[in-house]
Amino acid sequence: MGETAEKIEADILVIGGGPAGCWAAWNAAANGASVVLIDKGYVGTSGATAAGNTTTIYTRRGTAERAATVGQRVRLGHGFTEAERVERVLDRTLENLDLLAKWGYDFPSYEDGRPYRGMLRGPDYLRFMRQKLIKARVKVIDHCPVEQLLVSDGAVAGAVARFRRSGETLEIRSGAVVIATGGCAFLSGALGTHNLTGDGYLMAAEAGAVLSGMEFSAQYGISPAYSSVTKGVVYFWGTFSDEQGNVLTAPGDRQSVVASELIRGPVYAILDKASPRLQEGFRRGQPNIFVPFDRMGIDPFKERFPITLRHEGTVRGTGGLKIDHRSTTTVPGLFAAGDAATRQGMSGASTGGGGPNSSWAMATGSWAGEDAASYVRSLGANWRAREARTTNQRKTPSSPPSSDDLNSVVAQTKQQILPLDGGYFRNQESLSKASSILSDLWDDEAWRSGDRAKVREAEALIATSRWATESALLRKESRGLQRRTDFPDPNPLLARSIDSGGTDDIWASFQPQQKMSAAS
Repeated sequence: MGETAEKIEADILVIGGGPAGCWAAWNAAANGASVVLIDKGYVGTSGATAAGNTTTIYTRRGTAERAATVGQRVRLGHGFTEAERVERVLDRTLENLDLLAKWGYDFPSYEDGRPYRGMLRGPDYLRFMRQKLIKARVKVIDHCPVEQLLVSDGAVAGAVARFRRSGETLEIRSGAVVIATGGCAFLSGALGTHNLTGDGYLMAAEAGAVLSGMEFSAQYGISPAYSSVTKGVVYFWGTFSDEQGNVLTAPGDRQSVVASELIRGPVYAILDKASPRLQEGFRRGQPNIFVPFDRMGIDPFKERFPITLRHEGTVRGTGGLKIDHRSTTTVPGLFAAGDAATRQGMSGASTGGGGPNSSWAMATGSWAGEDAASYVRSLGANWRAREARTTNQRKTPSSPPSSDDLNSVVAQTKQQILPLDGGYFRNQESLSKASSILSDLWDDEAWRSGDRAKVREAEALIATSRWATESALLRKESRGLQRRTDFPDPNPLLARSIDSGGTDDIWASFQPQQKMSAAS
């Protein structure tokens, strides 16, 4: 493992400081565990939620509003959504939002003064959670990317990280680990996703963890061409047109119509269907959407503006680490939450968007903290005496580092995933070509001699791309975010989850037939 500058110990290590990680750390501490929360950025400002406001779902079980919400999730899930899991997620979300209010979080209010708990201001929310964790005696470590997990007799036993500023390593021994590292947006430039490169997937897979639903990662968000903001709610009130001003009227969902036209040429939008009252509500509720317009001097409600589609991957897609009905992965001592965990049971084969995803992060984060604490209690004091080894046994090449080589590898990886005519619309030829190129990039050792943190991000990008590609190859149908031009229709016989895993030897396989939902 090499020289370790510092060693620390905690009952539970939480990797990732977004909402899921913060809720995991708080619940673990509330259950009597000593906790370390570590992030490769700064807890409170890194990740997708910190970049803006996030909607939430605040409904009570048994109400018409709850029934409508669950029904929508099932309908959009293409046969994979589990209604009872959605109910449990929303139950826990309501509990957590009430807890935030009890703690003193400043929720906005309706005009009549009633508190409105369907929206959280991302930066305020995470800063508030950070202070709550510090008061709960959680040890928060910033700017320290985790490089690999430690294992002992098949169980996870901690991790090895490296401080960005000093380059010194940190060994953290723990009884359990929670992966809350977010998803992977493949460095597409979408707002708040630059540090979301699939790191948690890779380190978990090296420990033997299984992923699921990775073919449902092809989520793209509409964005102004000159902006990184992919919040799409306003575009429901938009009109889309080509460069000549011809309105796009082709059949199909909005995203696919835009994607098809973007492959041919520029696409424009104007938010001309929003009433004045709705326009005011958008500006109050999602102000960051309008910052780029204001800077450019454009009124998006009256003027056309160029748009693009930015890949949001598993940050808003579905795939991730396979978990049980709460948060336990397939590896003892390892738990997953938020975007790092597969959302198939919550969102099926489609994107969950803002509210379902933020609710998922709250619930699974809470369960991960509770379950990890319970697991550590079952170990007693024995975990402290365990012999541990690193999971990543790949040797670092001794050749001089080359940032050009590393940048080239990242660019080639993105080229296999991001383009609309290969990532959004897929077929056997494009997927097979991507599979071959990604395999060659993974097997090439030469570029791994650069900056260790950046190398690990590149490795995670490649690995995540390979799981998504192999799973997409296996699913010979179109369903939700899986769009196969050579298999344009859904196949009822393929309403089964695809698991994947491995690092050097990638694998993907269908799981046994699962019960189809009524709306499939």
